Amino acid sequence: MKLNSDILDVMRKATNLLQQGRTSDVTSKIQRVLQQVLPGAAGTAHATHNAAAHSAPQMKDINPPPAGHENSARPRMQEPVEPAHQTTHALPDFVADLLERFVPNTAPRSNTATNFADTGTGHSSRTTRSQTGGTFLSGTFANAAGSRNYKLYVPASYVGQRVPLVVMLHGCTQNPDDFAAGTEMNHYAEHSPCLVLYPEQSSSANTSKCWNWFKAMDQQRGQGEPSIIAGMTHEIITNYAVDPSQVYVAGLSAGGAMAAIMGSTYPDVYAAVGIHSGLPYAAATDLPSAMQAMRAGMNEAKSSRAQPGTRPIIVFHGDRDTTVHPRNGEQLIAQNVRNPRNASIVNGTEPGGLRYTRTIHAGDDGCPLAEQWLIHGAGHAWSGGSSAGSYTEGRGPQATREMMRFFSTRHAQV
Repeated sequence: MKLNSDILDVMRKATNLLQQGRTSDVTSKIQRVLQQVLPGAAGTAHATHNAAAHSAPQMKDINPPPAGHENSARPRMQEPVEPAHQTTHALPDFVADLLERFVPNTAPRSNTATNFADTGTGHSSRTTRSQTGGTFLSGTFANAAGSRNYKLYVPASYVGQRVPLVVMLHGCTQNPDDFAAGTEMNHYAEHSPCLVLYPEQSSSANTSKCWNWFKAMDQQRGQGEPSIIAGMTHEIITNYAVDPSQVYVAGLSAGGAMAAIMGSTYPDVYAAVGIHSGLPYAAATDLPSAMQAMRAGMNEAKSSRAQPGTRPIIVFHGDRDTTVHPRNGEQLIAQNVRNPRNASIVNGTEPGGLRYTRTIHAGDDGCPLAEQWLIHGAGHAWSGGSSAGSYTEGRGPQATREMMRFFSTRHAQV
């Protein structure tokens, strides 16, 4: 379609309305002019697509032997099934396309003073509209250490206001779509507005798409995968109205181990860390030590020499995890809480779910510094997750809910 002066004029007016936060007025104004120049556009609708029902696969080892065992036989993870799409109308999609093409980014950019040595180049574009109402953007970030794809969830409630950012690191064999579906983090992002960034590990970097948490060069600030993830985070902070004091990182399994690395190497970037079924920072430096840590926990000699974490942390681990030993959860807490004298223990049961033991560690000021959730009867899977994604334990407690609560509580105390 050739844009005439009427549409260009309405786009200029829409820009002014968007800057004032009047998003509903923007849509109605564009709708009126499009109905004049494109009769019948408002009544056009796409057909609803029904996806096949998806049942959760049996729990498999999602943190297999790291790179080096590429030729070993192991079952492939079941491919995630696209969730059923809601009926969408052509006009709102077309309006969104016009806004993205002709209205500049009106969100105020964050003025963070952090000096990043991990900056690089990247790009993103709107790709899918989520069932939750927001949009899922696909992008790529690259710096001297390499490049990685990512997906960014922007909730429908985001209209340029300052919001938190949660960085979610998937486990082995997973991808951003699968991890988002299983954790349901995007749903929580709608209720408590925040952006959610899902970096994606490349199969060329690790054949099982595990983050390389066990390699020495990928445990250092300014090097390897930490520099890529931090640089990607900085790009989102720069391009959106992200509150730099509310940037958090979380992960599952290998992603949890990498989240621990990010919290330890970039404490100036991430305000708190959430780890599910992961391992402590510097738990391994090669393949043999990685396998040992996964089987029995971090070597005590390594643990005593490891750099302690400096960020508030919440840890979840199933006591029947045979992939990453639950002892790693204890060591994560010990690594971050050097003086565990202010601890309280709560035993509970999620309604209709599993029993858990929740240990809360407070700092000298009495504020929660760390939480450890030991989930009784759970294996190597995201607690309280949805069967729409892989490797979830639906019986709860809900790790996503509790992570978001912990993150928001920490911010309230700053």
